Amino acid sequence: MRNIFLFIRRYAIFLFFLVLQVVSLSLLFSYNKFHQATFMGISNEVSGKLNSEYNDVELYFKLKQKNKELLEENNRLRNQLSVNYGKRDTSVQVISDTVRIDSTGFYRKFLSLPAQVIDNSTSRQSNYLMIDRGANQGIKKDMGIVSASGVVGKVVDVSGNYAVVMSLLHRQNRISASVKKTGETGSVEWDGKNPLFITMKEIPKSVQLKKGDSVVTSRYSDHFPPDILVGTVEEITSEPASNFHTVKLRTANNFFNVQYVYAIENLEKGELQQLKQATRNQ
Repeated sequence: MRNIFLFIRRYAIFLFFLVLQVVSLSLLFSYNKFHQATFMGISNEVSGKLNSEYNDVELYFKLKQKNKELLEENNRLRNQLSVNYGKRDTSVQVISDTVRIDSTGFYRKFLSLPAQVIDNSTSRQSNYLMIDRGANQGIKKDMGIVSASGVVGKVVDVSGNYAVVMSLLHRQNRISASVKKTGETGSVEWDGKNPLFITMKEIPKSVQLKKGDSVVTSRYSDHFPPDILVGTVEEITSEPASNFHTVKLRTANNFFNVQYVYAIENLEKGELQQLKQATRNQ
């Protein structure tokens, strides 16, 4: 308390000046319309800037929640895409399907679930990602994994609340893909070198390709719906003794920064695998 009195005593003249200054400015702005309007304009501008900065800071801290909401909304929209549905051939027998969505006979073939990437590697020959969803959230082994940009990989191991994804940047990962503009199908794999590029093989030399052409998942894939972007043509090479192109693709995804993904379940995969196994056993 003594220090407070000493402070007031030492700066009494300056404090008295400030009080008079405040009173004078108050009288000036209260009884002079021009100055009042000027003061209100400056006050509103300063207040607006402060509110804008506050909103920016508040939005920054809410980005995680906003990203989660966008991911869930995108997942709902993705599940409504026409590529996730097919139509039964009922010309011989009427089929009752519990996942049919309307009276036209369309049924769901693929289902997607949102997830977030919590671990990722790109510098090895065999790269993996980890997502924050597992068996408890509906994730199963062999599910395809995609992002908003394109194909990411496929699930190879699942625990209760997490799953391991074999990245497209894995030497043993191969997917069936098609040239979008012509439909020719080939195999896409990674050569273990540059994480920005993958290789497509088995495309006949008769196919006219050019840089920038899109390569998408094919209708032969068990893991992905058709027409999911895999990459774009970067370079085309052909060996004289071969009848096929070797195509260098720029990956659709930036694997250095994959954050949010969707796990794709083929609802008919079990039936297809059972039929294929029965055929092999004959």
